[in-house]
Amino acid sequence: MDWVERTAQLRQWTRSGVRAPHKPLLLLYALSRFQQDSEGALLYSAVEDDLGRLLTEYGPGNRTTPAYPFHHLVSDGVWEVRTERGPGSPGTRVRELRATGATGRLTPELRTALRREPSLLGRMARVLLDLNFTPSLHGELCEAVGLALEEAEAPALSARRQRDRRMREMVLTAYEYQCAFCGYDGRIGAVPVGLEAAHVRWWAFDGPDDIENGLCLCSLHHKLFDKGVLGIGEGHRILVSQSFVGRSAAAREHVVMLAGRPVIGPQAGVRPVAADHRSWHTSQVFHGSPRPAATD
Repeated sequence: MDWVERTAQLRQWTRSGVRAPHKPLLLLYALSRFQQDSEGALLYSAVEDDLGRLLTEYGPGNRTTPAYPFHHLVSDGVWEVRTERGPGSPGTRVRELRATGATGRLTPELRTALRREPSLLGRMARVLLDLNFTPSLHGELCEAVGLALEEAEAPALSARRQRDRRMREMVLTAYEYQCAFCGYDGRIGAVPVGLEAAHVRWWAFDGPDDIENGLCLCSLHHKLFDKGVLGIGEGHRILVSQSFVGRSAAAREHVVMLAGRPVIGPQAGVRPVAADHRSWHTSQVFHGSPRPAATD
């Protein structure tokens, strides 16, 4: 098994579409630090806050300690942990990782491979992004971990599906070229601008490229939907997370006041978002509890 294939295996243990981005986030972070210092090790107590923020922002609502991936990534053959006592992780107890001066870094074999073939780092990172996160988050996630990637395609893996390029046009047509949350329908001439086809169940987690898994959303609401600020509840009404804080009139108008509103569309004769896809998004992406329906 080569390093790219091994990277693709990190999430294979998950069942029923449950998101487990803990190891991928740590490996993305470690690849970024390798770019900056190929010899340095990551002291757990020094990177704990960074990893915690990544898990909070890009993980599902059920938070966990960064000690979990720091310890368990060792089993995937890409990561090693040492303490003041020598090689080996002391476990997933935060106090023990701190007290023993635990450090982690990429295995010697992987570090050698990355030095020998610099393009490998980018290919591994793109597989981690493609298989664990929706495309709208890729750029900002790279910025969050400090990872610089060249514009290049990751090599095809035999098990990877191909996206249906017709998805965008099918979804935008079904929703009559307007945002399903706010009704925005901007165009330049005949060309729609700022409208995107959002997957409800992420493609990386077996979300199909079809209308029952799609929403036409403006760029703002697509990003907020993928970050778990917005969701879709029973009766196809919009959910707004209680965790969202926005004090401006714009935040209230464009986000808070959406709570409880019905989704706009799709047009007559087109099936709305399927219940199982809505349920997946609510459990795996949406953060916290929904706000009560807004009152004008």
